[in-house]
Amino acid sequence: MKPPPFQYYAANSLAEALELMAEHGDEAKVLAGGQSLIPTMNFRLAQPEVLVDLNNITDLAYIRPADDGGVAVGAMTRQRQVERDALVAERVPLVHETMPYIAHPQIRNRGTFGGSIAHADPAAELPAIATALEARLLVRSQRGERWLPAHEFFVDLFATALEPDELLVEVVLPALPERTGCAFQEVARRHGDYALVGAAAVVTLDDKNLCQQARLVYFSVGNGPVEAHQAAAALRGQTLTAEAIEAVADTAASVDIDPPGDIHASAKFRRHLANVLARRVLTEAHQRAQASGD
Repeated sequence: MKPPPFQYYAANSLAEALELMAEHGDEAKVLAGGQSLIPTMNFRLAQPEVLVDLNNITDLAYIRPADDGGVAVGAMTRQRQVERDALVAERVPLVHETMPYIAHPQIRNRGTFGGSIAHADPAAELPAIATALEARLLVRSQRGERWLPAHEFFVDLFATALEPDELLVEVVLPALPERTGCAFQEVARRHGDYALVGAAAVVTLDDKNLCQQARLVYFSVGNGPVEAHQAAAALRGQTLTAEAIEAVADTAASVDIDPPGDIHASAKFRRHLANVLARRVLTEAHQRAQASGD
């Protein structure tokens, strides 16, 4: 299939792109990697009147140290570059661990870090990882700029807090506290397929090896990244024994999520996977947090 007719603009600077977005607003879509947008246009699920291509804006493709010890990633940075970057591997190991699960190398060669986050696919890995890491997102328009925490950025199915004239330009992945461990896992029918269920955990221990802070975030179980708030709250102040993790995994799968059923997996099966993955990622994150303090 082919997309309906549209006007095409190749912006050569961020200022030009923002001018085009201000002019066309809701009628415009941004072309970054195109790995999601072009197929949806071909199937006419998306029918923008204007396409604003960002691929000439090299200033938005970078990975550099953030002021807080974390990492700042430009929105147009290719996913393959993030996957292979030594600074990301050192400072944000959860992102480094997750990147190979995103589709296939050919897709990651073109797909962009910011594009995946702004697309807000509920089955995508990066929105959930950004939420788990409490990433900060910089968005800009001709009216100015603002920072949004990841948990406020994703608002519904394929919907974000971006206004029609705004662009996501940078993602800051903050430094992790001491004695913190992270883990990621997903279940898919084949490697590279969309996950039936995926989960990421971040666990921070205090000097007594008690859980000081925990976050458990799922994807493919709702309209966006789903935080297991009740499960995480139940872990705080606790010793993370196998029994404690089993209990909160039960809570996460039965209370914190309300997964849909479809042709790929029933709601019941997704709850089962959510339970299993919660046990695995919390256990692994706990072990890594312990190891980091030794």
